[in-house]
Amino acid sequence: MKIRKFFSAGLLLLFMLYGCAAFLPRSKEVVRVPWDSYQQVQAAYEQVAPNKTTVHQLKKVGFDIYSTPNIKILNYIDIAATTQNIKYEDLSRGLAQCIKVRENCKGYQFEPKVIMHERQGNFWLDVFNFRRQNKTTGWRFKAVFLVIEDVVVDKFWNGDPKIIEDRDSITPLGPLNDAGGMVLRLIP
Repeated sequence: MKIRKFFSAGLLLLFMLYGCAAFLPRSKEVVRVPWDSYQQVQAAYEQVAPNKTTVHQLKKVGFDIYSTPNIKILNYIDIAATTQNIKYEDLSRGLAQCIKVRENCKGYQFEPKVIMHERQGNFWLDVFNFRRQNKTTGWRFKAVFLVIEDVVVDKFWNGDPKIIEDRDSITPLGPLNDAGGMVLRLIP
């Protein structure tokens, strides 16, 4: 009987010390788009040819300016502001044309992404704020299409094909670390 209680207490202690990562929070950020990976969105982007691709054809490869969520529409002021440090003669042909026709040019910025945040490590150390371990993974792509009279005149992209970030924050006093700031605020 005594051995059984000791064994049960030992298991409980083991569980408490190592924690259960399944109880830690996790989240996922997804901008709903037709692509499942960075490579797929980049391949779709490559199909767009400046001065040839129309808005209708843009939709066929997945960049629908009318129904894609979280799309940002840029006017010529937004576009000009991003190019203010570049000499006009150094601008690409499509970009210069866009600035020249002003209101007749629109920019469409797509930012498909899949980002997952997961807390890892010991449940009890995390809950009591002694140690928090976070892992972020995913990908992010950003494409901008400049359109004049329903024809793409220029395109730009950048992105993060593979995001892996590990954060490990250690707070030696755990929940008491924040108490110091509260005490100082109470002192007149």
